[in-house]
Amino acid sequence: MKIKQERALKEYDSLWREIEMLWHEVARKAGVSDSAFAILSTILELGEGCLQKDICDMNSISKQTIHSAIKKLEQDGLIVLGQESDKDKRVFLTPEGKAFARERILPYADADNQVFAEMTREESSELLRLTELYLHRLQEKIRRSSSPDRQ
Repeated sequence: MKIKQERALKEYDSLWREIEMLWHEVARKAGVSDSAFAILSTILELGEGCLQKDICDMNSISKQTIHSAIKKLEQDGLIVLGQESDKDKRVFLTPEGKAFARERILPYADADNQVFAEMTREESSELLRLTELYLHRLQEKIRRSSSPDRQ
């Protein structure tokens, strides 16, 4: 069985994978896993004491993956957890974590922000609009194809 894929879709998929690989390389250069990079970036964006749940939601990463990466960051002395409730935990950078994030994470986050800021309002709006359109249509197709009446 062979899937026939539109040329434009192949190009889109290839670009998407290149972006993912670029961020993987960035995390590697920073000396952390992809998940740890996402956690530290999110703390820089949301601020000290953000909820573990917010980190999961903002990055579309499973609770288990974030939990494992947080445990590793705790062991490395970069973050500490504060208990919000029985379920919610707040994540804080240690002094070492602040220095690490400032030196190894912030430059890449700044570069990402600069690239987007250099786009015109029309360009950034169109990028978001089309990406969201693609995502919603793909989600709908996948939901329909995996519905019980299709099996």
